[in-house]
Amino acid sequence: MKIIILGAGQVGATLAINLAGEDNDITVVDIDHKKLRSLQDHLDLRTIIGYGSHPEILEQAGAEDADMLIAVTNSDEINMIACQVAYSIFKTPTKIARIRNSAYLKYDKLFDAKNLPVDYVISPELSVVKYIKRLIENPGALQVVDFADGLVQLVAVRAYYGGLLVGNALSALKDHMPNIETRVAAVFRKGKAILPTGDTVIEADDEIFFIAASHHIRQITGELQKLENPYRRIMIVGGGNIGKGLARALEENFEVKLIETQSKRALSISDELENTIVLHGDGSNKELLVDENIDLMDLFIAVTNKDEANIMSALLAKKMGVRKTMVLINNSAYTDLLHGESIDIVVSPQHTTTSSLLRHIRRGDVANVHSLRRGAAEAIEAVAHGTEDTSKVVGKAIGEIELPPGTTIAAIVRENKVIIAHHNIVIQTDDHVILFMIDKKYVKDVEQLFQVDLSFF
Repeated sequence: MKIIILGAGQVGATLAINLAGEDNDITVVDIDHKKLRSLQDHLDLRTIIGYGSHPEILEQAGAEDADMLIAVTNSDEINMIACQVAYSIFKTPTKIARIRNSAYLKYDKLFDAKNLPVDYVISPELSVVKYIKRLIENPGALQVVDFADGLVQLVAVRAYYGGLLVGNALSALKDHMPNIETRVAAVFRKGKAILPTGDTVIEADDEIFFIAASHHIRQITGELQKLENPYRRIMIVGGGNIGKGLARALEENFEVKLIETQSKRALSISDELENTIVLHGDGSNKELLVDENIDLMDLFIAVTNKDEANIMSALLAKKMGVRKTMVLINNSAYTDLLHGESIDIVVSPQHTTTSSLLRHIRRGDVANVHSLRRGAAEAIEAVAHGTEDTSKVVGKAIGEIELPPGTTIAAIVRENKVIIAHHNIVIQTDDHVILFMIDKKYVKDVEQLFQVDLSFF
């Protein structure tokens, strides 16, 4: 696939890294030659210096025969105009734009062929808010992603001493929970992936990805670690679009306090939110945290636009007695260093945004894509089409399908019913098939599995 990415910032660069190794023809456009040089030094792709909304730059990038334009610059306006130019002059088939300003997102009719020809709108802030909200609803989880409109969830948890399953084989899950269906899709031990079988023994500190119907998630989590009490009191540091959006999403069901450094912004947020206590101050101010009873808080979430401020305020909050900490980190170099006793959960906005983008990039009928383990793994919800004669999967039992190395079928959703995968389950047309991939280099092979022979049409 020939793809033009406008913007070599954190989202654009992460997307280029994800796609360049998948047999795609990638061109990245940016005005910053240093960012482009860094990408070109590490990846097999083309780079062009210039403004992505300029017709001559898009022409140089090959917009005339490109399959897709992905505009993720820091400017909403440049992203929108670039899609308009690509549509009007070059007839680029698929156009995706990152739009951050909520003022644009209020109007669905704005983005169509008659007005602004953007095929898919990606909102990083909205994606991050939804992602964090799922983590809050599942205490103890490292990652939670939805499939089939929330009927199924894939959850990553760390196995701790005291978990009922630690020291036992996975086959014991069925003995402990005879009436609950689940499947462990992967186990990561000391950073290395293990394809689990019934004989796989769970060890403390294993990172375990399991899939199940959403209403069973909490009970299964309790098998792997001491079940945490639900969160009730939450403190958010940072009143930007993410912090404000998160407070709005949580304030009906949780006790929320939000700290914002700018007085005018704090006042504005206070007027917009109904049940959130908005404080003007610095999230790393020890006296403020003491005054606001940080030691009674269940969760401290730092989501300012400065990584270092997020880290330091969370470390201070943890030292002062908060139960759990969560930080937003843009610099990927920090991400792997921070998981531990002080920083419980690290959220990467570029990876949540990349997941949203990958859904529209994957070939075949793909309903959902989630980037996992900071981009190393991937989960896909693919829809099976065709017949036994035109499809590589329809009419076949799961055990008969030749899956790429490191790939497992974890579950199927059929007519709104969740079916946990077993080797004898036969895939039917219109099934939503959820796959887990340890190694992303086989994405193309998975895509081909779900592409229908042309005779189907």
